[in-house]
Amino acid sequence: MTSRPEILIVGGGVAGLSLATQLGKSLGKRGKARITLIDKSFSHVWKPMLHCFAAGTVLNENDRISFITQASRHHFEFWPGEVVSVDRDKKEVVLSPLHASDGTLVLDSRTLRYDAMVLAIGSCANDFGTPGVKEHCLPIDNLVDANHFNEKFRMELLKAFANTSELDIAIVGGGATGTQLAAELHKALDIVDPYSLHAFGRTPPKLHVTLLQSGARILPAFPESVSEAAKTELERIGVTVRTGARVTGADASGFILKDGTHVPAKLRVWAAGVKAPQVTQTYGGLPLNRSGQILVNGNLSSKDDPNIFAMGDCSFIEDDPLPATAQVARQQANHLGRHLPAWIEHGRDVPGCIFHNKGAIVALGKYNGWAALPGGTVWGGGFSHGLSARLGHIMLYRQHQIELFGYYRGLISFFSDWVEGFVRPSIRLD
Repeated sequence: MTSRPEILIVGGGVAGLSLATQLGKSLGKRGKARITLIDKSFSHVWKPMLHCFAAGTVLNENDRISFITQASRHHFEFWPGEVVSVDRDKKEVVLSPLHASDGTLVLDSRTLRYDAMVLAIGSCANDFGTPGVKEHCLPIDNLVDANHFNEKFRMELLKAFANTSELDIAIVGGGATGTQLAAELHKALDIVDPYSLHAFGRTPPKLHVTLLQSGARILPAFPESVSEAAKTELERIGVTVRTGARVTGADASGFILKDGTHVPAKLRVWAAGVKAPQVTQTYGGLPLNRSGQILVNGNLSSKDDPNIFAMGDCSFIEDDPLPATAQVARQQANHLGRHLPAWIEHGRDVPGCIFHNKGAIVALGKYNGWAALPGGTVWGGGFSHGLSARLGHIMLYRQHQIELFGYYRGLISFFSDWVEGFVRPSIRLD
């Protein structure tokens, strides 16, 4: 390696931004390495909150973290762009050209070199080649997708107000994203009601959300008792939950099921399955699994390139498969944050990363929530209100902010959000 190694981190999600911040403080601040973060966007959002941005119940302007600001405060560099090819022999990556929203070219294609590279580009929904999904369905994979859905949701809601009609929405995928989005959309309608035409004598529109799950139950990663309780809660607030409903196609008016049933929907969301972004296939022939995830060793290094690491949703450990969750990504980022400095400076091997399952939390808007702890026990489960679990879900996000901002700035961010709740609507209206 050179006297000042170049470390590229590709992807500014939960894992990527956390690692860049940690390495910036440990290596960048002391001039021991140049840390560069690359991302298509200019800002970071916590992916487990995308369903809230999509429904408009969280104003993402307040919850975005500027990559440039974070980089300037934590001794790393940021370049916008997408890595479209990797030359592993030359240790170079090529970034795609950067265009403005009106199509104007801002930056030409650029080439960056590296001594070590960490891939943390996340994941996206897997349509499994289902006909019509790409043409007629909306994903919720990133902030752009979430904002795009929210725009359509608000316009269709306004149309339903004006015509005193129903708004049908169908969501494919009964995992955490689809289940929480179904609840959050109803929460949005509850919040918007005082601001709506209903105050002037208009009848509020009826929101009809259908959740389609191909498996036998929703939230399959949780204990069966949580799945049943969540289904009961969703049905109580008006969501139609259909399990064993395999989608075989989508069109402009809804979804087609295997049994021939057509589920009508003005808005169609695909939130099923997990796969790595297509771009991993251009990364210099790195070994991939069937879902496009990069195959890595237990220490998160690529199977056939010790200078490339991968973590989070885009990686896959064959000997110890892990779920594509923010908890896994966070622990893997912390592991590399602890051990990469010694590898860079002294050539010490990066040890294997051991995942410690701390459980999982799911929150159905303001209605209920469950926390499943290791061993299958459930805290706040059953048919209880689940306030403790819903607060726990909020605290996970606040913990993420504190890790990135530092303790005092994290607390100030929490306080500013609380104050703003008194002066601004708690839902996106424009």
